[in-house]
Amino acid sequence: MANPVTEMLGIKFPVFQGGMGNISDPALAASVSNAGGLGTIGAGTLPVAEIEKRMDKMRSLAASPCCVNIAISVHPNADEVIRLAIEKKIPVVSLSAGNPSKYIPVLHQNGIKVICVSSTVRQAKKAEAAGADILVCEGYEAAGINAANESTTMVLVPQIVKAVNIPVVAAGGIADGKGLAAALSLGAYGVQMGTRFIATKEAQFHPVYKKAVMEATDEATMIIGRRYQMVRRVFKNAYAVYLRELEESGADPGRFKALTSEVHHERGALQGDMEHGFINGGQIAGLIEDCPSVAQLLEEMVKEAQAVLTRSMARL
Repeated sequence: MANPVTEMLGIKFPVFQGGMGNISDPALAASVSNAGGLGTIGAGTLPVAEIEKRMDKMRSLAASPCCVNIAISVHPNADEVIRLAIEKKIPVVSLSAGNPSKYIPVLHQNGIKVICVSSTVRQAKKAEAAGADILVCEGYEAAGINAANESTTMVLVPQIVKAVNIPVVAAGGIADGKGLAAALSLGAYGVQMGTRFIATKEAQFHPVYKKAVMEATDEATMIIGRRYQMVRRVFKNAYAVYLRELEESGADPGRFKALTSEVHHERGALQGDMEHGFINGGQIAGLIEDCPSVAQLLEEMVKEAQAVLTRSMARL
């Protein structure tokens, strides 16, 4: 599946791992890279010293290119994380949740490829103008922090492909070869996945989290934070229902923000505490039933995508 994205980044398959904030696992990211995709750790709101440890571990385990995602407006020291990525010679940096324009030139000067995450055509055009190498277009189906714009992947990707001249990668609602084939058919050059990588053998998340992914139905996720413009897609659990009730009662925005911090994300995803923590989840979870190795997942995805595209052509 060689294409401009795989050639630009030096990877085998056009499959990216989404940044997972504070619960990012450098060993999982390395497994994705070693299997032929682009493994990613997220800076989240982690202390810079902790991010450095995770960068070092990911680089030590990954024999292929890997990536760091920086949510610009979320991390309190984004400039320092950018400096660290340059110092550690991270080959690819993904920028989201903020204006990337001041960071792209310095990253390019240091030989780093830049991915920008966009959820609207307007954002995509601005990122392209700022010099982004690749755009990840994230639809509303995606897990975790989401844009207030509610465009789905199916409608967002072709609009952005039409509006820009750089490669586009689709994110949100993708977990298998059929999803990869659909993204390619819409004009994307690859896909980014988060929820699918939760249910893999290498992922070091709490068993309760993995079970929630594999037992999910199409109604397993919910949106919280819309009232406060802090939109997030999570699995329905006791804590998420509590947050929804707080939101509906008009709770103070500051209190809601504190209760949806990465501390509570870690409690859910890493400690399995569904009474005091949330777990991010994309709508595609209803399609996930197994827990393969990362290598098995990527190999099967690509084979399935090729078969789907071949059958589709035969129907014409």
